Amino acid sequence: LAIFLYVLFLHMLTDGEKVRVGIVGGKEAAPNSRPYMASLQLQSRHFCGGVLVREDFVLTAAHCRLRRAFKVVLGAVSLSAQEAGKQEFNVTRSIPHPDYDGHENDIMLLKLDRRANLTRAVQLITLGRLRRSSQCSTAGWGDIGDNNTLPDKLQEVGVNLLTLRECRRRWGDVPITRSMICATGDRAAQGFCSGDSGGPLVCNGTSVGVVSFSGRQCGNPRTPDVYMRTSSFRRWIRNVLRSN
Repeated sequence: LAIFLYVLFLHMLTDGEKVRVGIVGGKEAAPNSRPYMASLQLQSRHFCGGVLVREDFVLTAAHCRLRRAFKVVLGAVSLSAQEAGKQEFNVTRSIPHPDYDGHENDIMLLKLDRRANLTRAVQLITLGRLRRSSQCSTAGWGDIGDNNTLPDKLQEVGVNLLTLRECRRRWGDVPITRSMICATGDRAAQGFCSGDSGGPLVCNGTSVGVVSFSGRQCGNPRTPDVYMRTSSFRRWIRNVLRSN
């Protein structure tokens, strides 16, 4: 509970209307169906998600940064079971976007202490671009009931993309920029929630977004889920990987 409250505090913004945020209204993911998923863990407790973009780099959200040492777990479906495919890593360097300001540019790369062994349970994911016909979903180990009901197994849910104009209308005074993507579930109470931060928006098999923020009530279509658009940060990601 302490780590959950700490991360929740980390995620709150000063306007009092937004909370950085698991999957609500979804279903359990099939084993090895999302081998790119990463679980960021402090003292063996999951607090954020991410994806493996190179054998030694995980992409996540900048607001998931901790000043304390933490680990990355790959190849997991269950966070508690002793699964043969799991691989655990220390993080040697956290590299948030230099222009992250608590709202915009909420993206970060984590350097692992060694290269992951690519197996059926652990694979890279390609960073892609949105298309109009995109079939999209998000996944994570975050809250499944908007009230600290954390799951043991990876959850997933399909989402529908919104236009920037519609997202701005719903969010009102909260700035929604072109480097963001907005989405909602097929029905109310579907989307990401606390603990899914840093996880992916996956469209047509590629990662096009990073879970950033939502409203106080998870899955509320009046305050759509907001992701960082990975294609907007392609040059920065490429430069970090090249220099490391």
